[in-house]
Amino acid sequence: MRIGIVGAGQLGQMLGFAGTRLNLEFTYLDPASDSPASIIGPVLNFPFDSRAGLEQLASNIDVLTYEFENVPVEAIEKIANRVDIYPPPDALRHAQDRLNEKRLFEKLAIPIPAYAVINSEQDLYTAAHSFGLPLVVKTRRLGYDGKGQRMINNKSDITTAYQALSDSPLIAEQWIAFDREVSAIGARNVDGEITVYPITENQHSEGILRVSRAPYTSQNIIDRANRYLISLLDDLQYVGVLALELFVQGDQIFANEFAPRVHNSGHWTIEGAVTSQFENHLRAILNMPLGDTSTVAHAGMVNLIGNIPENLASIEGTRVHLHDYGKKPRPGRKLGHITVLADSASERDRELAKICSEVDIHT
Repeated sequence: MRIGIVGAGQLGQMLGFAGTRLNLEFTYLDPASDSPASIIGPVLNFPFDSRAGLEQLASNIDVLTYEFENVPVEAIEKIANRVDIYPPPDALRHAQDRLNEKRLFEKLAIPIPAYAVINSEQDLYTAAHSFGLPLVVKTRRLGYDGKGQRMINNKSDITTAYQALSDSPLIAEQWIAFDREVSAIGARNVDGEITVYPITENQHSEGILRVSRAPYTSQNIIDRANRYLISLLDDLQYVGVLALELFVQGDQIFANEFAPRVHNSGHWTIEGAVTSQFENHLRAILNMPLGDTSTVAHAGMVNLIGNIPENLASIEGTRVHLHDYGKKPRPGRKLGHITVLADSASERDRELAKICSEVDIHT
């Protein structure tokens, strides 16, 4: 089978690695000339919304998928009559606009922080009065890794935040003083078979995921998070892997956002689960039986941001795995990750702390 992927970054690369076990062929569409996934298969160098590029891609594949949620929906829909596209474009529509996303959560009775549509600076003052401070103002579209958002701690921050973001439609959200962040990741195939991974606990800094740990062990949170995840998968008639990010505050959980793709917080599954999220995404879009999502150990993942210290090259072993995406270093860029496996959570956390000290991350 021939798989086309819009985007040829590290997620496309890892999908390609997983596909070798399934004897799949890959072709990518990406404007970059030095894409990480180019080591897997040919890359068609066109803009993501190029009609000519998408048609050329569609002519050489059996099914189309994508590795990031800002794929232009209108562009890929123009080739929907030529090739199956998974996840479905409607899932992209919801994920690309925070307002649509929140309305979907509300429809499915998934708890979310209070929010307001912001059309003027006065709307921000009204939201600050209604929700209290701090609050977060975000662009409705194209925000990721902390981009396109500002924290408002004092009323004096409102004008600056509004001016910085007002070129785009905005939304304001009540700030949740969460105890931790978790993600629920699952897969659904064309026939509607669903499988879910153990819940992952995540630590962010400056809007970027730094450390993940699995499995998370609070059964009450696990049950509700997976129920919300499954309701999303079924309502969207979803096909592929989906990640739902949630805030935990005491015994309450609130949805933050969902990603219609394989997700950074699921990278631990490559070594830490029987079947990785990448293989299960491919299985789902090809309507194959989904693989076992059980953990093989207590797993942790550390993102390598901006640079990969030279001394990390010597740490790889049977229970520590270094993934170098082959990208050129620059501040804030995800260059790779390290996965740690251990027989206990405490052993895993000791190893994570040691690695984090080497890459200057505070856990």
